[in-house]
Amino acid sequence: MNIQLHKPICFFDLETTGIDIAKDKIVEISILKVYPNGNKESKTWLVNPGRPIPKQASDVHGITDEKVANEPLFKELAPQIYNMIKDSDLAGFNSDRFDIPLLVEELLRAEIDFDMKNRVAVDIQTIFHKKEERTLSAAYKFYCGKTLDNAHSASADTEATYEIFKSQLERYDDLPTDIRSLSEYTSRKKSVDFAGFIALNEEGKEIFSFGKYKGMLVEEILEKDLGYYAWIQNADFPLYTKKVLTAIKLRQFANKF
Repeated sequence: MNIQLHKPICFFDLETTGIDIAKDKIVEISILKVYPNGNKESKTWLVNPGRPIPKQASDVHGITDEKVANEPLFKELAPQIYNMIKDSDLAGFNSDRFDIPLLVEELLRAEIDFDMKNRVAVDIQTIFHKKEERTLSAAYKFYCGKTLDNAHSASADTEATYEIFKSQLERYDDLPTDIRSLSEYTSRKKSVDFAGFIALNEEGKEIFSFGKYKGMLVEEILEKDLGYYAWIQNADFPLYTKKVLTAIKLRQFANKF
């Protein structure tokens, strides 16, 4: 690939029970790990979500309750998955808005503490949308001249995403060839949490991006409305959002002394 890698990069795709980051579960995950020297390794797991898979979801990816009945729960697979990605940057198709937030939720549910502090992410869909405005199947046809068979199979989607990325790097001479710069290029907005409930303003300070305090500084609200923190912690927000908010609250408390 015509890109400078500082560490391995893991392209990955999820198939899930739905699109609610805080509530839905993974039923299939595929990871393609590319090393700076060009070596690759890949792994795909079917996952028992521990609850019925809605028919609407099965109609999309073809994974049914029967297919995963004897597969391990995510909590059982979590150590293997974490070991594969722990030293890597991440990449996917629409991964910033969905795959990464949901994967992190599942890891936190499995009591594995994971964040993006020492890694970056590249969303291949963002490059595509900034350049062409299409879908994964159309992107695969456009960039690679191929038809995406088995679309919504995590393994097929992961391989297609990797091939699209290589083609994008060859096609667009103006794309950054350093992975950190490319991560900045594909970032849609500056969010502190993956789900985008806490963002950064122009001064780089945390603000709420939703609700009655939208656009207001998080630290000011935590100081003014003591119940707002408790409400978020007890509501159906993603675990990572709660973790980020707790870190801000602890930092605020530490700064008082």
